[in-house]
Formats: sequence, C-alpha cells, structure tokens
Amino acid sequence: MTAPRWKIWALVFVFWTLLGLSYTASSVISMISEGEVFTWTRPFTWNLTNAYLWMLLTTVVAWLGNMGGRGSWRRFWAVHLPASIVLATLQVMLVLCIYWTVCGPPSSRPNISFGAFSRMQFAYNFHLSWLTYGVILVVLRAIDSQRRLRDERLRNSQLETQLVQSQLQTLRVQLQPHFLFNTLNAISALALANPVQARQMIARLSDFLRLTLEERHAQQVPLSREVEFLTCYLGIQQVRFQDRLSTHIDVSADTLRALVPNMILQPLVENALRHGLLEKTERGTLHISTRRDGDNLLLRVDDDGIGLPPDGPKDGLGLGNTRTRLDMLFGHDATLELQRKPEGGTRVELRFPFREAA
Repeated sequence: MTAPRWKIWALVFVFWTLLGLSYTASSVISMISEGEVFTWTRPFTWNLTNAYLWMLLTTVVAWLGNMGGRGSWRRFWAVHLPASIVLATLQVMLVLCIYWTVCGPPSSRPNISFGAFSRMQFAYNFHLSWLTYGVILVVLRAIDSQRRLRDERLRNSQLETQLVQSQLQTLRVQLQPHFLFNTLNAISALALANPVQARQMIARLSDFLRLTLEERHAQQVPLSREVEFLTCYLGIQQVRFQDRLSTHIDVSADTLRALVPNMILQPLVENALRHGLLEKTERGTLHISTRRDGDNLLLRVDDDGIGLPPDGPKDGLGLGNTRTRLDMLFGHDATLELQRKPEGGTRVELRFPFREAA
C-alpha cells in the first residue's frame, strides 16, 4: 500500500528544506570562522532557492529517468547528457536571478553588474548543479527499482497463492465424486433389498450435499462446521451399517473454533469404514476425537476393525489427497500418521498448527 500523495510531497518538502537549512548553517559557520560580516538573508535566499528549485525539477528528472531507462545505455546517455546540461544551466540561472532580485550585489563588490556576477557564479556552481542532477537521477532510479522489485514480488506471491488455492480447490472437489460414487453404490445395493433404508440414505445424502455446497469456496472451516459435516456423513453410513456400527465423537470444547481444512475428516472416516469395519463380522466401533496440544491441533480417528495389511498401509485417493492438502496448507508443520493399535484396529492421527477462526 502506497502513502497518500500529499504525504509524499510533504516528505519531499521537508527533505529539501532540511538540506537547504544545513547548507545555510554550513555557510554561516564558514563566514563566522573567517571573520566575514554577513546577514542571514543572503545564505537563506541562496540555499533555500537552490533546494526548492531542485525539488520542483525532481519531477522533470523522474520523467526523463523513465524515458532514458527504457532502452540501451546509448539511449540513456542520449537522453540524460543533454538534459542534465540544460537543467543544470536553467537551475543555476534561476537561482542567480532570484538571488540578485532579493539580495542585490554582494557587499564585497557593490558595483558589480548582474552579467559579471552571473558569469563568476555560474562557473563555480554549474558543476555542482550538474552533479546534483546525477545524484537525483540515481536516487530516483534506485527508488523505482525497489518499487518494481516489491511489485514483482507481490505479483509472484499473488500468483503462487492463486495457484495453491486452485490446486486445493481441485483436490477438495475430487473428494465429492469419490464420496458420491461410493454412496450411490450403497444406495443402489439397498434400493431393491431395503427401499426404506435407501430412501433414508438419499435424504441424508441431500442434507450432506447442502452443507458442502454452502462451504464450497472455503478452503478452511471452523472445526464445529467440520463436525457438522461429519455427523451428517455418519448418519448416511449408520443407515448402511445399521446396528453393526457404533460411533463416538469426542470434541474438546477449546477446539471448536479451530480452523481445519474443509472435509478433512470425511475421507479418513470413510477409509476406516471401508478398509477396517466393512469386513468385520461383529459390531465395530469408530471413535473420532480432537484436542489441542500446545500450538497444534490434534485430530484422531480410531477404529477396532481388521487393522492394517501385513505389508503396511497404502494411500488411496482419500489419504493421498489429505496428505497433499495438508502439505500445501501447512508444509512441514503438518503430519498424518497411520498406525496399528495394539488392541486391534487402526489409528489415523492428524497434527497441524492451531489457528482460531475470526
């Protein structure tokens, strides 16, 4: 965000005023040390006029800098060499005219003409004015380069953010067809065998889709909202499993406002149901818990199903998608771990930075 124009001009005015006053103080100290008789009018007039004229000419130098900066070094010198001579000459002559009008001839040579005074002062001051042009040009080009670098970094940052958001959106959208495919398969299987249960699943599916559509643009949602999604999803699965499934959701009160990736728990629960509890002949238990662990949020999904395969876990779409989303949102600050429980079953544990919703 750039400062208002009037603040920029106020800072420029203060800078040139302080510069003019510093030269004035230096001139006065020099005259006092040499025992010269002086009045404040002359050094004030000369130095402040010199400073304020360069302040006004700075915009011209900036415009010339933009012209000369868009091309080769040959173009640069073709623009600035003649421009610096013309502006330095103009600036010195204006200072001399204003100084002569306000202060008149110097007290040491009261009979000198304006022409003689101008020739004498011009020879001394032109090279200083020419160097001032160069210094202003270098400073302006440095400021412009810094601004361009800042803008380029901002654009790159915005592009990276847009890319990450697009990738996250793609990953999240992938979950919905995956989930719908599995749910519709279950409804299809129940349609003939148990039409009442099929209709119940369709009603629960409608509620779930309504909730997901309400948050379709959000990459992160409060945990309370995520639990609402999960409760609706488990309602669908409860119809499917009937009395073969027992679910427990244990959410710590201090985590309800924590931000979590949208639909982060559903694929983990689905994975536990499909690969852990679906093949189990007796009643299965699913336990979802959340708690805060220092600066981290801990999400855990436990099941007492058949456990991990002997050759270790393999990431399907759900787990692979979840790992990628966590990595893109939190980098190395997030972890996803699968482990075999000693008493049987599987535990999936997510850990990532705790951030509360506004």
